[in-house]
Amino acid sequence: MCPSREAQKSLGRCYDDPFVCLGNPICVELDKKLGNRTKSKESVVKSPGSLLQPLAKHLSAFLLFFPQNNAKVAVLGASGGIGQPLSLLLKNSPLVSRLSLYDIAHTPGVAADLSHIETRATVKGFLGPEQLPECLKGCDVVVIPAGVPRKPGMTRDDLFNTNASIVATLTTACAKHCPEAMICIISNPVNSTIPITSEVFKKHGVYNPNRIFGVTTLDIVRANTFVAELKGLDPARVSVPVIGGHAGKTIIPLISQCTPKVDFPQDQLEKLTGRIQEAGTEVVKAKAGAGSATLSMAYAGARFVFSLVDAMNGKEGVIECSFVRSEETESPYFSTPLLLGKNGIEKNLGIGKITPFEEKMVAEAMSELKASIKKGEDFAKNFK
Repeated sequence: MCPSREAQKSLGRCYDDPFVCLGNPICVELDKKLGNRTKSKESVVKSPGSLLQPLAKHLSAFLLFFPQNNAKVAVLGASGGIGQPLSLLLKNSPLVSRLSLYDIAHTPGVAADLSHIETRATVKGFLGPEQLPECLKGCDVVVIPAGVPRKPGMTRDDLFNTNASIVATLTTACAKHCPEAMICIISNPVNSTIPITSEVFKKHGVYNPNRIFGVTTLDIVRANTFVAELKGLDPARVSVPVIGGHAGKTIIPLISQCTPKVDFPQDQLEKLTGRIQEAGTEVVKAKAGAGSATLSMAYAGARFVFSLVDAMNGKEGVIECSFVRSEETESPYFSTPLLLGKNGIEKNLGIGKITPFEEKMVAEAMSELKASIKKGEDFAKNFK
């Protein structure tokens, strides 16, 4: 039960679902502060017995809520396997006031369907390249899941030729029409598509490394889930940093930094690490040619967007891992825990203390990471 149910009901809705409350300014995250602020604002109304006094705490809840419920978010690739459930989760969040959906097919239908949901965000669909500029106009956050999914036997790098062009085209439009927006790239291979995005923004003279993110959150979500399963814990209370990149052995879960602290025998640790690294392939095989991880990726993408918007709204202490421009290792891009703020990355928190086993994984990931990054940079430099 959400402890701030009464305040939320005053706004016409109570979100008891913890995921819906994720990023909600009147949710578990602010319950303690809410009580204090309510008391301070109630003291302003000094007419005992008047009709105004009982409404004071509801008004305080509204004042806390309203300024933060205004994020304008675009989803590019909104009709796809990730795009549709991601758009649904974003539409369901009180943080989002405008949802712009873009794809090369079916977006009018997806937008019409989502627009019937009884939440505040307005939804509009945009179809084809000629409508992309309008879609991006005024956006605070752009999420890009566009591209083709993996099939059995494919690596993320096998997607490069198709998805590289898609990402370069879409990010070119972003650089032109919403250069100040936060750009969140889901399209694989992320180890290459983030360098592509950076080079595109550099070409247009609007590059800000603090606003370009490779969404690796699904690796963290999987690590949390798998550790919780093995230890009989609540996955919502487990936090495992995952650093490096977003493909195979470049995915480096730091089990030694898990909260709460957990220990595994070496053989079990290696097996767990391997499962986290190959979890995407696990889903691709299970779907038997019908696609890759879409629902869990949509969840992870939404989680990252909500954290980012929370930080943009001034919430302190918001930390997420993401694949970004970095000086933490010899790789020019690397995922580590990031302190997020109003302007994107406020501080790169780095790798921290790790075990010899984890150090070895970092060292072994370097050659693949640097090759994928160079491949993306070279593509972007030749892209017209």
